[in-house]
Amino acid sequence: MTDAELAALAATVGPVDESARAATRAALDAKTKPRGSLGRVEELAAQLGAIRGSAAPGRLAAAIVLAAGDHGYAARGVSAYPPEVTGQMLATFAAGGAAIGVLAREAGARLVVVDAGVRTPVAHPDVRSLRLGAGTADATAGPAMSRADALAGIAAGAALAGEVVADGAGIVATGEMGIGNTTASAALCAALLPAEPEDVCGRGTGVDDAGLARKVAAVRDALAANRPDPGDPVGVLAAVGGFELAVLTGVCLGAAAAGAVVLLDGYVTGAAALVAARLAPDAAGRMVASHRSPEPGHALVLADLGLRPLLDLGLRLGEGSGAALALPLVHASLALLADMATFADAGVTDAGA
Repeated sequence: MTDAELAALAATVGPVDESARAATRAALDAKTKPRGSLGRVEELAAQLGAIRGSAAPGRLAAAIVLAAGDHGYAARGVSAYPPEVTGQMLATFAAGGAAIGVLAREAGARLVVVDAGVRTPVAHPDVRSLRLGAGTADATAGPAMSRADALAGIAAGAALAGEVVADGAGIVATGEMGIGNTTASAALCAALLPAEPEDVCGRGTGVDDAGLARKVAAVRDALAANRPDPGDPVGVLAAVGGFELAVLTGVCLGAAAAGAVVLLDGYVTGAAALVAARLAPDAAGRMVASHRSPEPGHALVLADLGLRPLLDLGLRLGEGSGAALALPLVHASLALLADMATFADAGVTDAGA
């Protein structure tokens, strides 16, 4: 993918249909309940109607795209876990034994596991290889990847999203895995929001005070070494981001361009969504935030994207776990639109008429 081709893709992401949002609200008001009595669930249904361009979007199948990659930041002691855990967990995802496997099955969602660039490839038929390399370089000493790699990752993610939608998914959720990736996400957010490193760095997998200090220092060093231009989102992604973040940026763009609902997980997928929204501002309106992570930078990202999370459960696992947990709410809002009786259907007096 070239920069021109990326611009062409971004240009295909249009605004949501506000007339469909209004029609969805009207349809909800006609249901046998006091107006607005289902609160955020009604807001969610109206948002889904706007994204899908219909007050009757119907039931939507869901797919969770989980992209994994390793990071040069890990050498700076920014995680409580060693880098080899990324590859080990990738195999566990493919075998269905991780939390996201359980939650995806429970939510009735297809799980698509992607190797975007772990150190050692995982040979498994259920791992999709979109490898950009064997982990990124240490961004504290120079770019994490080349611009060509960042563009290739975005292109691969967009193509995968298009494939998933063509296979029947109306909801594309995002998940991730990668030791060091909350550091990469913090660096992305610090550059793009912009924000101070202290304001976007949290404890991630559970680092202690010394680990958190190393994380803040790594972000500060990466920004100083690369001096990324916030007006060039791809350049920022290449300078301080990660391979899985590039793929997930493409997934967000490709799913939005295809008219799907983009269901975000936590901080890391939020950082990728932030890059996507900088490239195609209308993409943010096609996103639903599943939950709010304890990572301090996540609240800043959600505010920038204009999204209110559906859940706030203290989740910090990643993997797409928050998205999977939010899927029943999404499905329920669609079921209410499809199946709930209206006042007229039921012969019930509408006091709000």
